[in-house]
Amino acid sequence: MKTVLITGATSGIGHQLVLDHLAEGWTVVACGRNPEALAQLHQRAPAQLVVARFDVTDEAQTQEVVSTTLANLLKGAPLDRAILNAGTCEYLDVDQWSPALFRQVMEANLMGPANCLAPLLPTLERGSQLVLVDSLARLLPFTRAQAYGASKAALHYLARTLEVDLADRGVKVLAVSPGFVDTPLTQRNTFGMPALMTVEDASVAIMKGMAAGRRTIRFPRRLAWPLTLLSQLGEGLQVRICQWLKQQG
Repeated sequence: MKTVLITGATSGIGHQLVLDHLAEGWTVVACGRNPEALAQLHQRAPAQLVVARFDVTDEAQTQEVVSTTLANLLKGAPLDRAILNAGTCEYLDVDQWSPALFRQVMEANLMGPANCLAPLLPTLERGSQLVLVDSLARLLPFTRAQAYGASKAALHYLARTLEVDLADRGVKVLAVSPGFVDTPLTQRNTFGMPALMTVEDASVAIMKGMAAGRRTIRFPRRLAWPLTLLSQLGEGLQVRICQWLKQQG
C-alpha cells in the first residue's frame, strides 16, 4: 500500500485530495492545525489515515511532528508521495502597506513548505513524488497580489530547483498551479473569479497529473492557457494589461 503525506488537509483542495487518495487505497498522513477537523477525517478511515497536527510556519514543531509520524509509520521505508498544499491568501493595499500581512503570507506559503522539506527529504527515494502547490497567480502581476503572487512565484521556483537537485536521487518534483477553486479561502474574495472550479474537479486534475508524472499541472485549461500566453509578453505589456484589468473592477 502506498503512502502519501498531505499538508493543509482539513479544508479545500487538501481535504479533497485526502478523500481521493483514500478512495484509491492509499495510506494517508493528513496534516493540519484543526484538531476537530483532523479527528473527523480520521473517523472516515481509521485503518488508512494517520493525522499529524502541526503548524507549518513553526519550524521546530513541523520538524518534530513530521519526523516522528513518518518514522513510526514508514519504519525505514520511503514515502511514496508528499503534497505540500497548506497556504493562505491575503491582499495588500499599497496605501496602507502592511509588512506584517506580507510576512504572514510568505511564512505560510513559502517558509511553510521549506519547513516541511527538512523532515521530508530524507524519506524520499527513487520513484517518490514531491508535489508543491503554487498558483496561476504567479504568472502575472495582478493588483493587490504582491504577497500572494510573490510567494507562489517563489514556490514554483523552489520546485524547479528541487527538481534539479533531486534528479540524481530519482525523486520526481511536480508543481501544481491551480486557478480559482471554490474553497474557504476564495469564498472571501469580493471580485469575479473566472473559470471557478469545484474542489472535486481540482482534485481530479491533480490526481490525473500526478498519475501521469507531469512536471507542471495547470488548470483549468481555459484560464491556464491565456495566462501562460500573456506571461510570455514583455513585462511592460504585462503591467499595462493588469492595470487595465484593475480598472475593470
